[in-house]
Amino acid sequence: MPPNTTATKGDTATAGATPGTSGRKKGRKARLIVLVLVLALIGGIAYGAYWSISTVRASFPQTTGSITLDGLSGPVDVKRDGNGIPQIYASSDEDLFMAQGYVQAQDRFYEMDVRRHMTSGRLSEMFGKGQVKNDEFLRTLSWDRIAEEEYDTKLSDSTKKYLQAYAKGVNAYLQGKDGKDISLEYAALGFTNDYKPEKWSPVDSVSWLKAMAWDLRGNMQDEVDRALMTSRLGPQQIADLYPEYPYSRNKPIVQKGQYNELTKTFQQGDATGGSQGAAGTTGSSTSSTSGSALTSQLAGLYKVLDDVPTAVGVNGQGIGSNSWVVSGQYTITGKPLLANDPHLSPSLPSVWYQMGLHCRSVSSKCQYDVTGYTFAGMPGVIIGHNADIAWGMTNSGVDVTDLYLEKLSGNGYLYDGKVRPFKSREETIKVAGGQSKKIVVRQTADGMPLLSDRDDELVQVGKRATVNTAAPDRGDGYGIALRWTALDPGTSMDAVFAIDKAADWDDFRSAAALFDVPSQNLVYADTENHIGYTLPGKIPTRSSADSGSIPAPGWESKYRWTGFIKQDELPYEYNPKRGYIVTANQAVVDQDKYPYTLTTDWGYGTRSQRITDLIESKIKDGGKISTDDMRQMQLDNSSEIAKLLVPKLLKINLDDKNVREAQKLLEGWDYTQDADSAAAAYFNAVWRNILKLAFGNKLPKELRVKGQCLWVHKVDSTGPVDDDTKVRECGQRDADQAQPDGGDRWFEVVRKLMDKPDSDWWKTPASGTRPKADNRDQLFARAMIDARWELTAKLGKDIDTWNWGRLHRLFLKNQTLGTEGPKFLQYVLNRGPWRLSGGEATVNATGWNAAGGYSVVWVPSMRMVVNLKDLDKSKWINLAGASGHAYSAHYTDQTSKWAKGELLPWSFSDKAVDESTSDTLVLKP
Repeated sequence: MPPNTTATKGDTATAGATPGTSGRKKGRKARLIVLVLVLALIGGIAYGAYWSISTVRASFPQTTGSITLDGLSGPVDVKRDGNGIPQIYASSDEDLFMAQGYVQAQDRFYEMDVRRHMTSGRLSEMFGKGQVKNDEFLRTLSWDRIAEEEYDTKLSDSTKKYLQAYAKGVNAYLQGKDGKDISLEYAALGFTNDYKPEKWSPVDSVSWLKAMAWDLRGNMQDEVDRALMTSRLGPQQIADLYPEYPYSRNKPIVQKGQYNELTKTFQQGDATGGSQGAAGTTGSSTSSTSGSALTSQLAGLYKVLDDVPTAVGVNGQGIGSNSWVVSGQYTITGKPLLANDPHLSPSLPSVWYQMGLHCRSVSSKCQYDVTGYTFAGMPGVIIGHNADIAWGMTNSGVDVTDLYLEKLSGNGYLYDGKVRPFKSREETIKVAGGQSKKIVVRQTADGMPLLSDRDDELVQVGKRATVNTAAPDRGDGYGIALRWTALDPGTSMDAVFAIDKAADWDDFRSAAALFDVPSQNLVYADTENHIGYTLPGKIPTRSSADSGSIPAPGWESKYRWTGFIKQDELPYEYNPKRGYIVTANQAVVDQDKYPYTLTTDWGYGTRSQRITDLIESKIKDGGKISTDDMRQMQLDNSSEIAKLLVPKLLKINLDDKNVREAQKLLEGWDYTQDADSAAAAYFNAVWRNILKLAFGNKLPKELRVKGQCLWVHKVDSTGPVDDDTKVRECGQRDADQAQPDGGDRWFEVVRKLMDKPDSDWWKTPASGTRPKADNRDQLFARAMIDARWELTAKLGKDIDTWNWGRLHRLFLKNQTLGTEGPKFLQYVLNRGPWRLSGGEATVNATGWNAAGGYSVVWVPSMRMVVNLKDLDKSKWINLAGASGHAYSAHYTDQTSKWAKGELLPWSFSDKAVDESTSDTLVLKP
């Protein structure tokens, strides 16, 4: 029998009626914004005649009164605060997660529906033929098939029970509703197709973890980029652009660990508690080799990867995150403080969903009392705290993907001298408003999908690849296959529920061990004054020194993975004597002191070291850190590259008085990138032009900005032609994905070249009226000239009107119809701009891509500070709002506060939640 979603007679609100509000003022505001929307639609577009106030408001959730849901065993209270953030109270686990599914569907079902269509390669069913290429690629990755196998064979019975309850709640919400009753976007889709949402399944929730793993997959992009560089750069030049991690300057996460060759033990040298883990005996390396380098055909792979829709805002480029924890010995409260702000690309709605899940009485029947951030479409809480512990996450960046060149032979591939057949299947892609398309998906015997089947440019992949003399004849080229840990069924969904109810460090470590993909840095704190760090994840071992950093020969078994690092051999720390732990995508361990190669492509530690310095400056001489101190650290805008370059820039002699005028902005500047800073605007423009002149113009077209055209030396199948022949080449990458992006890898590149003023990297030819440069200082002068006139064009000649925020702006866009839909829908669904402080590789990481411009391309997607002394004094904020409904009062109601660096109160106890509650909805059995 389908769930009954009718309200009981006499309740204050009924199903299908106008949602309840908590006051006349809120009601007037809602009516006003809806009226503005309708007038805009009617006044500006032909579609307006079909829209009405009832159409716009039909999908707003009911938040007061009561609703009857078949399947509940008892009543559930849904209490929303003034920002629409729900806290759910139930008396059984199943009721709790069923209610979570219902409530998330109320606020975000369209987003959830897009997510599941993305993970299953069915976007064309919603959006038509423009998504066929994406669907082909996503079908090849087979996320939904792997998730189904995971659900059937790997997950615990309790996890399945919770996933089923969650799905039941989502479907209770969908019962009896048309698309226009669910969201404005469905009403818009109704103009072009007859798409109708399907029921939710437990596997739909599991699949989303695969999408998150994809965007946090490690160094695959670096593999592609290094291979592409071989068409223009030599081995030493490429090495210059990927310098070694600066261990002596930027400390790794686990600082006192050591590897004892006799006992094979990775020891926590300064730990005051916790067990020691044993490390294995097999080392590995992922250094480059001349035997397996791809050429520009890999641009085709990049294009496919880049086109995979972010859908809800996540994006593999530039992802970072900050998380740190300070022991009670250094806090005002005497108990730990924990901060976290994951960096993801911005979108509407925001990727995170805030909520609390509370059992009225914690027992074996109802085990959860947890609050924090989760994803719409998934039960449980991903990051947050319960009554005993708090935890945060940052991307570890460990290398869990490898690309392989495959020698194709008919419908097979060469492996150790023999031809193995591909495993293949046929897939049918249904297309809204068009003909269905059939594709064949091929995989190697060990389950690696052949990505090169999915793009015309990759059919001939490897035609110009440089391989060693022992390589098989390339024929029409090599294919490209992918090995990735998330293509194996795992237990990450089990980990979510286990972490949510963990009571101490041992519980947490055991739960974290289930979190196999994506591999994350997990920081920990508890109310008993312990802090810790652990690195879980399914991390491969490799026997060959030639695999891991660039595409490897798939025809030799020695390049295949040999296994996975055991969980008790992975790094961790517990109660370090220094009293704090910082993770911000830097190296996890000093590689010389650990037996396995986790990756050769760490972040370079600029943010982590700055956070460490801020903590040290607060606690020196007996100082203590407060909750607000943690918030202020999250907002630190200091530019580390400016500290290095500005003293040099101020010594440059400039003839042009207008450029000297801009140069003077840097005098006395404190290197802080506030939105109102003219010096920050000018410096970042100089930095951008330094990168362009020294490096960007020397990279192959596959890495440069699309449409940026240069006259360059001709390249043939062996590399650059050694004569004066030049051709016009235009860049091929989107502006927010091109290189050099200006991140802290480029900080390190420039830092190492500062002592080589005559390096060839500093040489650049004249252009128009701009002089050539033969050394570092001449290039700096040229960059300062170019920056002055770039900002004159963008901001005006009067430098008194310049500021960083005018360049560095955030736009929030709906990731489907807000980017590809009609202009009127983009106007309806998108918001912005906001002028932001911060910058690239700063703690306040409002990232921008120096190759493409100054607009914000990734952000702290949320911020939180947990106070383990008094959990009700914890603070949090989301990028946008709780609601996915355009013109809901909670669509972007947190964004302005987020942009200013403010945090909201985060209620946890029953008393605090009751005091902050604006609306209460009762779900009845």
